[in-house]
Order: sequence, then C-alpha cells, then structure tokens
Amino acid sequence: MNITINKRQQDYITKLVKSGEYQNNSEVVRDAINLHRIYRETIIKDLREEIRKGWEGPISSRTIKDIIASKKKS
Repeated sequence: MNITINKRQQDYITKLVKSGEYQNNSEVVRDAINLHRIYRETIIKDLREEIRKGWEGPISSRTIKDIIASKKKS
C-alpha cells in the first residue's frame, strides 16, 4: 500500500516521533487511523440516536419551509 502525505502532515508526524510520544512514523499513522475509526463510529452512533429520537418524538406542526426559514434567520 502506498500513501501520499503532504509536507505539513510529514512535519507533524516527524515532530511526534521526535517528541518521543511515538517510536516511529507507522505508529503515528496507525494511531491516527484508530482515532479516525473511533470518531466515525461515534458520529454515526450519535446521528442514529438523533434520527431515532426524531422518529419516536412528537409530530411537529412546523412545515419544512418554516424550519428552513428559521435556520436562515439565525
């Protein structure tokens, strides 16, 4: 597998390794991938919960136009 990273990302990885927090570049990338997985799983779980609340919640008298209009005002 080949992965391309930009200079800024490379500098960040190098900084983390030099700090002693990680032993090598691969550890940094593995940790980043694991954190990304956890982040995505959390976001998806939270979205599913909000959707469930919406489906199980009370029916609103507001129309889609009302909702959009209120968001445009804020």
